[in-house]
Amino acid sequence: MEHPINILERYWKYTSFRPLQEDIINAVLEGEDTFALLPTGGGKSLCFQIPALARKGICIVVSPLIALMKDQVKQLNNKGIKAMAITSGISYNQLDALLDNCIYGNYKFLYLSPERLQQELVQERIRQMPVNLIAVDEAHCISQWGSDFRPAYKNITILRQLQPTVNVIALTASAKPEIINDIVKELDFINPQIFKQSFFRPNLGYMVFHEEDKYYRLQTILNKYKEPSIVYVRNRKMTLEVSSFLESKQISATFYHGGLPTDDKDKHMNLWLNDQKQVMVATNAFGMGIDKPNVKTVVHLNLPESIESYFQEAGRAGRNGKKAFAVILKNNNDEARVKNQFLKILPHVDFVKQVYRKLCSYFQISYGEGEYKTFDFDFNSFCKTYNFNTILAYNTLLLLDRNSIIVLSKQFKNKVSAQFIISSPALFKYLETRTKYNIIVKSILRMYGGIFDNDTKINISKIAEKASVSEKQITEVLLQLEQDEIITLNLAKTDAQVTFIEPREDDKTINRIATIIKQQNQLKNDQVHAILDYINNDKTCKSIQLLNYFGEKNLEPCGICSVCISNKKQSEKSKNKSDLKQLVITQLQDKAKSSRELKSALNCQETELKKVLQLLLEHDIIKITETNTYKLSHL
Repeated sequence: MEHPINILERYWKYTSFRPLQEDIINAVLEGEDTFALLPTGGGKSLCFQIPALARKGICIVVSPLIALMKDQVKQLNNKGIKAMAITSGISYNQLDALLDNCIYGNYKFLYLSPERLQQELVQERIRQMPVNLIAVDEAHCISQWGSDFRPAYKNITILRQLQPTVNVIALTASAKPEIINDIVKELDFINPQIFKQSFFRPNLGYMVFHEEDKYYRLQTILNKYKEPSIVYVRNRKMTLEVSSFLESKQISATFYHGGLPTDDKDKHMNLWLNDQKQVMVATNAFGMGIDKPNVKTVVHLNLPESIESYFQEAGRAGRNGKKAFAVILKNNNDEARVKNQFLKILPHVDFVKQVYRKLCSYFQISYGEGEYKTFDFDFNSFCKTYNFNTILAYNTLLLLDRNSIIVLSKQFKNKVSAQFIISSPALFKYLETRTKYNIIVKSILRMYGGIFDNDTKINISKIAEKASVSEKQITEVLLQLEQDEIITLNLAKTDAQVTFIEPREDDKTINRIATIIKQQNQLKNDQVHAILDYINNDKTCKSIQLLNYFGEKNLEPCGICSVCISNKKQSEKSKNKSDLKQLVITQLQDKAKSSRELKSALNCQETELKKVLQLLLEHDIIKITETNTYKLSHL
């Protein structure tokens, strides 16, 4: 078996492991069930990737995050390591072929969503695979007390039955003690090896500032610290607004949110990663898998939804070990706003039932049917059809996704079909006076031979490529052809796909998860109040507050957070006041003096001197003479 350090050097070009990585890898290689709690940026993926590469066979990785699965598969493939991800929207035949490749194709990694483990075909093929390790990423999802609880994670124990001799590694970036116990119990660990890295970051100063003018304070911070920064905001609109504001103040900035086209996401990301832009203004869609070590500041202009998410986002600062700052800017409106944003939009059981019934009706799914059927989904059209509040409806769909009732995959696409409804001679006569349409129409005719006879699906991007024009131009020409009654056109836009995991049973379907819905709503309520407690507590060290939340005790103040710095300043002021008090008494030992004489002799601030004189008068240590000078009371 190849030594882990050699694998690390060959594929990742590192010469040493991060803290705990080597211990975790060795425990896995020794066949132990292993739990790894590493903060964001701690290098969790290497803890299962390296042992899997050291052994013969394939590693099964269970993850709930499709984007992260695809990202890791892409990175592994780029290194020449065979890996695949089985996500939603794959036909039975494709699934069959992919699983065969895992058995016979020398693949090293198979990434699966927990929902896939419910399929008999998947279970049967896993039983035949030469599995060398089972890795459970985002393992906190298995706990009903976890912020991202997914009931489908409880299916993971099926893997232990299918491959009873294979050990398991569970990984997470944030878990309270009760969640760790849940993970170990649910995954049926035997004598587990538990590795927990302290969440303490000695170089990271957690700051909370009350600011009425947040933009001005943000500008001040970014001008003071000109290294790479991330600014987290509440919604997509604000990403553009804040980045434009910063650009207007000569602070280079770009923006990122989940609704951007993939090309724009990549472009904006690379500008920031390559230090061509100082600031990335983003929603919480940004950050997954991002490991930029020289981030100096992470600023939250709006309150995060939980301590867990804040800790992960803040933790993207200072990964190079140099001093860095995680800043929350708050004001009097934030408490009401965070409750509106995260609590008032929680769907209750009756509303979930209503949305689920309408969703089934929308796709004309009969009672008892619909299992593993996939549909293109126009979310806005769905909400308009049934007059649903878009935010509540969207959160309901996410809830149904999390609870394995449906799979919701967000992917914008155009579904286009067309048919020419005039004869070929008439078409060419039409084109004689519209020569600018020539190349586009002829490209369509060459690509789709039966388009005069049948309504034909056409691919706009491929037509654009063949005609060497933009997709927008193709769409404009098609719409004009339709208006001129040359073609019939179906131009449907969808922004997602929905796959139904369970057959339709209406209220019965939702009743099975009703307790979970109520529990998760209560958990979200607790999390919001925890973040409010954090920003309002200006007595306890911010680092200690965060670490106590995750179960770490007996901690020393960090010395660099906003509370510690404030306490230090207060202490210095008290010391200075005490020193000044003694100096005034010394000055008055010989004779009475005026405040002006004292200020000149002591070279101190007038306001500080007045406070000290008032204090000494109140305690009858000094008194005022008839000539308005000060003298010691006992003289």
